[in-house]
Amino acid sequence: MKYELKGLDCPNCANKIECELKKLEGLSDLTVNFATRTIDIDPALEQDVAKVLQKVEPHVKLIPQKLVSEKRKETDEDDKAMLKWKLINIILSAISLCLGVVLSTKLHGPYEVLEYGIFFVAYFLAGREVLQKSIGNIVRGQVFDENFLMTVATIGAFAIHELPEAVGVMLFYSVGEYFQDLAVSRSRRSIVELMDIRPDYANLIIDNKVEKVAPEAVKIGETIIVMPGEKVPLDGEVIEGDSNVDTSALTGESVPRRVQPGEKVMAGMVNGQGLLKVRVEKTFGESSVSKILDLVQSASGRKARTEQFITKFARYYTPAVVFGALAIAIIPPLAVPGESFAKWFYRALTMLVISCPCALVVSIPLGYFGGIGGASRNGILVKGASFLEALTNVDTVVFDKTGTLTKGVFKVADIKAQNGYSEQEVLQLAAYAEVYSNHPIAKSILEAYDNVVDKDIIKDYKEIPGHGIIVNVNGKKILAGNQKLLKQEGIALAHEDFTGTVVHVAVDGSYAGYITIADEIRPDGASAIKELKNLGIKRTVMLTGDAEDTASNIAKKLGIDEYHAGLLPEEKVLRLEQLQGKGDARRKVVFVGDGINDAPVITRADVGIAMGGLGSDAAIEAADVVIMEDMPSKVAEAIKIARHTKKIVIQNIIFALGVKGIFLALGAVGVASMWEAVFADVGVALLTVLNSTRTLLHNIK
Repeated sequence: MKYELKGLDCPNCANKIECELKKLEGLSDLTVNFATRTIDIDPALEQDVAKVLQKVEPHVKLIPQKLVSEKRKETDEDDKAMLKWKLINIILSAISLCLGVVLSTKLHGPYEVLEYGIFFVAYFLAGREVLQKSIGNIVRGQVFDENFLMTVATIGAFAIHELPEAVGVMLFYSVGEYFQDLAVSRSRRSIVELMDIRPDYANLIIDNKVEKVAPEAVKIGETIIVMPGEKVPLDGEVIEGDSNVDTSALTGESVPRRVQPGEKVMAGMVNGQGLLKVRVEKTFGESSVSKILDLVQSASGRKARTEQFITKFARYYTPAVVFGALAIAIIPPLAVPGESFAKWFYRALTMLVISCPCALVVSIPLGYFGGIGGASRNGILVKGASFLEALTNVDTVVFDKTGTLTKGVFKVADIKAQNGYSEQEVLQLAAYAEVYSNHPIAKSILEAYDNVVDKDIIKDYKEIPGHGIIVNVNGKKILAGNQKLLKQEGIALAHEDFTGTVVHVAVDGSYAGYITIADEIRPDGASAIKELKNLGIKRTVMLTGDAEDTASNIAKKLGIDEYHAGLLPEEKVLRLEQLQGKGDARRKVVFVGDGINDAPVITRADVGIAMGGLGSDAAIEAADVVIMEDMPSKVAEAIKIARHTKKIVIQNIIFALGVKGIFLALGAVGVASMWEAVFADVGVALLTVLNSTRTLLHNIK
């Protein structure tokens, strides 16, 4: 269950909480999601988690996450109130600082106490929150963070009578923190708005009356009405009415889609001008919109390697700088005759201000989360920052054929009957065998048969992945599948040079004939392969259980580098492992598939991508990335988004470390004052946060 960490506004706080919670039994894999302020825990552990929060960060409260719409409204109000209060304190502190500077030139002797008082008021207004956190952390034994650094540096400035500078530094720091919080708040709001596709209600038909109920209250099989302009609340089948639906929230595609009776609609689509009556096929928890919300909101929990490195780096970096500053304050005055302690102490304080790792700790996770949000806006759901980063290193992309590179919308092209059976009988036998299958080929056979199938006479249904179906109909053993199935059952074929996708039919060991199925290549199939090659992908491969000649034809039309045909699901896994290689020659491989038989190979790939529009639930669950629109060209788009995100993250790392390195050197030799030090801290943090928000951009060049 998801819980919100109310009051969590500091990335270091998030890291501390995560480290402490991981010590609890059952939470070793827990991740605190700073971007959404959430954690996912068992409700039974709620009290234990609350105790840890009280110990580590008492101001952070654990509350069950509310509905997205309510959460956004409440979070917006909290953020606005916090930012308003900070701004008021900043303004009052600035006024007090100006008053102190003016009066300091006129106050002498015993009146200097008043000077200290005015500056202290200004200092407290600007730095109250920093002081509180610093003292609280010291009491809890957690010393080295940005609050401690700023507190020590500014109190030290007071000690050497640099009153305006101490207040100015804390005020400048507070201004920077304010703008940083403002940028993070807006980024959060943008990300939450991306996910504001959750329907608030459903129009349920009860006893011929329409009642407005929560989507969670609607059961499978019940009927709902979707009025013009409303969001479709649950996945289902249109049973009455026709309309255009806007699918952009789910797929990133702005072109409306026409739906009529018999067609599927998904939760999160927006109905156009017509009234639709929909039979519900999934509960809200299993609906498309619910899965999208869960995927995107929990995605940043899987941290990228860069993100993990920065978190560890900051943990050791801050204490190292503190001890380095301490050495600068003590060693030169003792080792070099004539050097004053005050001068080197000031330089050490300057270094403490510069060293705050805020820019890295805030901007890196925000950058990855923005990339995930930007991808979702394009109809690409990335289940974690680690997978987004993995996409940047891909050199081989492997595709399934049916339903991925081809539409998977099959049609019966030809029927050949043998051994005394008629074409209609062969089609009927195949329809009875395939009636329980969800495979596109099965649906095409049933569509061609276009008669009612009496399911009561069907017994012992058995589907063999990669082979076909064996079923008992009125006491007769019917086989419908490929040549492998017939060979397995010892049924001979007159010849084996069949062209295209073929379903063979046999009855009680006797061959009855075969049905040729035609599939169609997706419109963007060729452009998808071309775009991948333009991105520098070294090899494109197709793995399919289909016949050699069919696979060869598809690969040639699309420009795929190599293909492997006639593969069973387990053989696809072996072939993928061969493509990955071992040791120094190991390649980063993406696999793109859609069917239940693709789930094992999707799991085995470095990055598994599922086509979510028509894809099976098993494939979507196994995948690391889900493409909501059945378009292979989205694979290239996902790689572009990943590279765009990684580029921004690297920019932030180089910029933050580069600027801090320069200012640390300048501070050590006395060139940089505390004013420059604050820019090196909060200025850099603000700029990197703003740069991170670029990952949310819709158009990736």
